[in-house]
Amino acid sequence: MAKTKELSKDTRNKIVDLHQAGKTESAIGKQLGLKKSTVGAIIGKWKTYKTTDNLSRSGAPRKISPRGVKMITRTVSKNPRTTRGDLVNDLQRAETKVTKPTISNTLRHQGLKSCSARRFPLLKPVHVQARQKFAREHLDDPEEDWENVIWSDETKIELFGKNSTRHVWRTNNAELHPKNTIPTVKLGGGNIMLWGCFCAKGPGRLICVKERMNGAMYREILSENLLPSARALKMKRGWVFQHDNGPKHIARATKECFSKKHFKVLEWPSQSPDLNPIEHLWRELKVRVAQQQPQNITALEKICKEEWAKIPATVCENLVKTYRNRLTSVIANKGYITKY
Repeated sequence: MAKTKELSKDTRNKIVDLHQAGKTESAIGKQLGLKKSTVGAIIGKWKTYKTTDNLSRSGAPRKISPRGVKMITRTVSKNPRTTRGDLVNDLQRAETKVTKPTISNTLRHQGLKSCSARRFPLLKPVHVQARQKFAREHLDDPEEDWENVIWSDETKIELFGKNSTRHVWRTNNAELHPKNTIPTVKLGGGNIMLWGCFCAKGPGRLICVKERMNGAMYREILSENLLPSARALKMKRGWVFQHDNGPKHIARATKECFSKKHFKVLEWPSQSPDLNPIEHLWRELKVRVAQQQPQNITALEKICKEEWAKIPATVCENLVKTYRNRLTSVIANKGYITKY
């Protein structure tokens, strides 16, 4: 049987008005060109519910009872790594048979969705406490203090690898055309290790580390590049240097080197990449390099240095200007890793 067209709200209201005026269902049907049964249904709903609006439809009964919904919601809240198969088995033991898509839809209605777990540094209680302490101690520092910090870090960039992920516009069956592909080789085709620094005024020097970095090499890099960067960036007297707590950074010889040269070093909480704004610059650099598609290590190093120098000073300035937001986020997240 074909589905009949739903009456408009005006027509339904008119039926009720004519009924209240004393007309019979047959008379109303003839006047409006409707079946008597249709008129009777509208009047009957109005008498029962005192409205002519459409009522919510129940639809198919839910596969999972409210109690079952609470059970699986509580399970994934306690252990977010629970699989849909585990939940299917849990419900089956409770004599409720459902499929994995039903689990997904039910949890989605509860505001939960399946996402890839992000990889973050492992935080022990001592790390969490140190991060909270750092954030609270520096939360009210004036913006000028952060403008007088030189931020530094190391990063690795692969020639062909995850850094080279790109989207392309193509037609069907053209996915293997050379212009629509990114070349890959075993082990990523090689990579380079970079050391760099920046401040609110712009990027400092970027150095390619040719060998495995140890304490002696790190001190040599600082000796040859930190002061020249500070001079080029026109840092104010009393500027502060930031680096993380890697073994080569906190070695006794490195600390003695800083002491002899009277460098001020920012006390840093371990396992805190989200507190270092240079992470955003590394991301910016990797995107820029991927767009250039270098084909060998020599070209990769050259392009890295060129693109690093092109990063606008306004980007660096904004990262430092909004630094207080990072501290606020750490405090709000009770010392745990935040987005960065």
